[in-house]
Amino acid sequence: MSNKLFTIDEQKLLKKNPYVKTVSEKGITYTDEFKSVAIKEYENGKSPREIFEESGFDIEIVGIERASSSLKRWRKAYKENGVAGLEDARKYYSGLERELSFEEKFARLEAQNALLRAENQLLKKLDLAERMLVKKKKN
Repeated sequence: MSNKLFTIDEQKLLKKNPYVKTVSEKGITYTDEFKSVAIKEYENGKSPREIFEESGFDIEIVGIERASSSLKRWRKAYKENGVAGLEDARKYYSGLERELSFEEKFARLEAQNALLRAENQLLKKLDLAERMLVKKKKN
């Protein structure tokens, strides 16, 4: 992820582009359509800079590094999962936790159990240290 933060004016300008879903101070969410178009254009020999500029983006605002890394990420996702790899997966989640499999539930319980055991051991050590301090003060 780029370290560049977008100003309010830059965000407003980016939001006007039809290939932008959302823009925040830290990032841009592009449409699935743009991702597909960008990959096809890249395969036809265009550079990330050309693709973004021809799609109405100001490369000085977006940043050449952000454009290149986005295209690289989309190409990898496309290669691994086809068009489905380009879809914004966040649209399928409503923020509710999905149902965990038995193995996932078991692993989660094992982790909780290990944490509780470690906490108990720590409390025992603290209790012992406290009792030794009290004993030293009496002597």
